[in-house]
Amino acid sequence: MWRLLRPQLDAQARTRCSVGVIVAAHNEAKVLPATIAALLAQTDPPDAIVIADDGSIDATAKLFAEGYGLTETAAPSHSNPPERAKLQCLGIPFFGVDSRVVDPLTLKELPVGEVGEIITRGPMVFKGYWKHPEATAEAFVQFDGREFFRTGDLGRMDEEGYFFMTDRLKRMINASGFKVWPAEVEMLLYKHPAIQEACIISAKDAYRGETVKAVVVLRVAAKGQTTVEDIIGWARENMAAYKVPKIVQFVEALPKSGSGKVMWRLLQDQEAAAAG
Repeated sequence: MWRLLRPQLDAQARTRCSVGVIVAAHNEAKVLPATIAALLAQTDPPDAIVIADDGSIDATAKLFAEGYGLTETAAPSHSNPPERAKLQCLGIPFFGVDSRVVDPLTLKELPVGEVGEIITRGPMVFKGYWKHPEATAEAFVQFDGREFFRTGDLGRMDEEGYFFMTDRLKRMINASGFKVWPAEVEMLLYKHPAIQEACIISAKDAYRGETVKAVVVLRVAAKGQTTVEDIIGWARENMAAYKVPKIVQFVEALPKSGSGKVMWRLLQDQEAAAAG
């Protein structure tokens, strides 16, 4: 696991560059601030420095900093500061942007770390959908006396104000009142040694209303060896009970778009059609 560290630089070096230093977490103790400072004080300092497990230094790495925005915002609303970027993170709101994480049903603001819908407001947010007043009305909500745009994205905010995306609100499965985020369950299933790919969708359930279904592609070596019961049994030991897939379907491949994204909506539509 790699993570970003803010280098301990003297005042002169800090004014000459702004970079992140990537190190292995267990190797942090081996990093010598003087060595890092010397590299960053060069005329053309590197964007990032990777400290390998053996202590060797790679100063040719490039810093990867993500951002976040939507068609409806016309421009990014969040970005990672290059000197404090976090991996798989949307970043922090730009100046003039106010973003919150709220319960998608009650629209009450949630505490730090809890997953909810990201709402945002700022000068870059659009005014509405052309000739679709109903859709426009549904896209905005009054919060703290101000109008916020509902992004439809699920995420959380950490204690430093960085936002992380979890899933799309439309994918949320409501199983007996428990909220299940498909992307979270998929990530857990990928830890199973027999699973090559997985997509989580909802299925109708007479008791729960909705239940969790896993569409799974097995690794070649696991085909004919791994059963549905094996997957469900493993899931019971590795995730909360309400997240465990009650239905598992093995397929040869998952449908994907031209960009390689799994077409979960197609699978969901097929499930709905089959259920009648």
